[in-house]
Amino acid sequence: MSEDYRWWQRGIVYQIYPRSFMDANGDGVGDLAGIVHKLEYLRWLGIDAVWLSPIYPSPMADFGYDVSDFEAVDPMFGTLEDFDALIAAAHARGLEVILDYIPNHSSHRHPWFEEARASRDNPRRDWYLWRDPAADGGPPTNWLSNFGGSAWTRDPATDQYYYHAYLAEQPDLNWRNPALQEAMLGVLRFWLDRGVDGFRIDALRQIVKDERWRDNPPNPDWRPAQGPYQALLPVYTTDRPEVMALIGRMRQLADAYHDRVLIGELYLPLQRLVAYYGSNGSGVHLPFNFHLILRAWNARGIAALVDEYEAALPTGAWPNWVLGNHDQHRLASRIGPAQARLAAMLLLSLRGTPTLYYGDELGMQDVPIPPERVQDPWEKNVPGLGLGRDPERTPMQWDDTPHAGFSSAQPWLPVAADHGTVNVARQRVDPRSMLNLYRRLIELRRRNPALAVGAYRAMPGAGELLSYSRVAPGQRIAVALNFGPESLLWKPPNGPGRILLSTHLDRVDEPVRDAVELRGDEGLIIELP
Repeated sequence: MSEDYRWWQRGIVYQIYPRSFMDANGDGVGDLAGIVHKLEYLRWLGIDAVWLSPIYPSPMADFGYDVSDFEAVDPMFGTLEDFDALIAAAHARGLEVILDYIPNHSSHRHPWFEEARASRDNPRRDWYLWRDPAADGGPPTNWLSNFGGSAWTRDPATDQYYYHAYLAEQPDLNWRNPALQEAMLGVLRFWLDRGVDGFRIDALRQIVKDERWRDNPPNPDWRPAQGPYQALLPVYTTDRPEVMALIGRMRQLADAYHDRVLIGELYLPLQRLVAYYGSNGSGVHLPFNFHLILRAWNARGIAALVDEYEAALPTGAWPNWVLGNHDQHRLASRIGPAQARLAAMLLLSLRGTPTLYYGDELGMQDVPIPPERVQDPWEKNVPGLGLGRDPERTPMQWDDTPHAGFSSAQPWLPVAADHGTVNVARQRVDPRSMLNLYRRLIELRRRNPALAVGAYRAMPGAGELLSYSRVAPGQRIAVALNFGPESLLWKPPNGPGRILLSTHLDRVDEPVRDAVELRGDEGLIIELP
């Protein structure tokens, strides 16, 4: 049955933040050669696809999301030849490679922008968003930058403002310009021709802005702790109706290649999120579903979320789930180490494609960053609100050596103080470690079609219990998750059955009759008749 599904439906995606995964050349920053060096670990873990955060040439104002050349590799990470070697090595091991694609903006040092700002009549002027000052000489609209302050910066040479959804060093591209569209579609073609298996599309909801340049309305629910960007509702700067036609062009290009995937970064309510599947193959294959990160962590809330999401999916759309990424606090820091084990079972037993964030399989937590070592521009621009993303981007913890086996030099961000015990080397030999829990969950998912691609069926639940089943022809598997610290009894339907796996990794093949006890923070996967 699972053979009828695409690799990106059956498989598991693993996000690598290249700066922090493995440093092969000893400069304190991760690189492509380091990733190649660790591909055997990823194959051992059992994942199917590697997603790389940006590796393009960049001044690194926003650590690679300010791109100065969309068709090259930053020397910090290696060369195009190193990238080709990574593709070949990954494919030889049965691993797919997904790249970040950044269509919303470039670096202010990109040759396109340097031309565009040279004069008002430059042929590439309209590749970016320029407006005259307001009557008072200030910004032309009230639009805000995600990273704080106005989203408009005045360019003295031409006395116009340019728009940037993020830093002033990241001017937004004008996707209403046909020549710009062709150039950016050419970027996709460049990497597809090199063997890339898909793209995670950054800031997808933002690539088109209001053609009438209207002010965004105030957010009536805004609180200062949310950060200044949330003070306005971005109705004229995000999720504009014209975005879907542009996605259709990207999809048409991707579909001209064999078995490629487009994944959209979309922080949107569920009803808007699922619209990005499009119709008749016109949208992204997977609009990233971040709602497990954004919802309160409790059994009833998660049960309601899953039901709501399943009901909202268009016919034929394939779901996906995410518990962590480079922009969110570490899973184990958000919900605690015990519940992080439960979350692993949830993520890897729900219907749909799961995405893992590097280090979550170890239970890595946020690392406190001393003020003098802060790197993230968001934290520097809006200090004191905890918006900085450095704590979840720290080096991968490979072993108990001084730099956690990540580098022979001081890493670009501090290594966690607990790396002596929370590391790959130690957890690989501990049969009950978080790492071995992830590996066994992945193995179980791969071995059982019901878990890999089966239908989802909600089961009755109350209080701290969340239960559901996954069903495939000839197979029925139940999942029971205890979100509370106290034991509880659960009566599975259609018993008896047998336990396939516990999050505690101490119950296998245990028979289940009328009822089964779940200890505090325990999850069980049970085979039913």
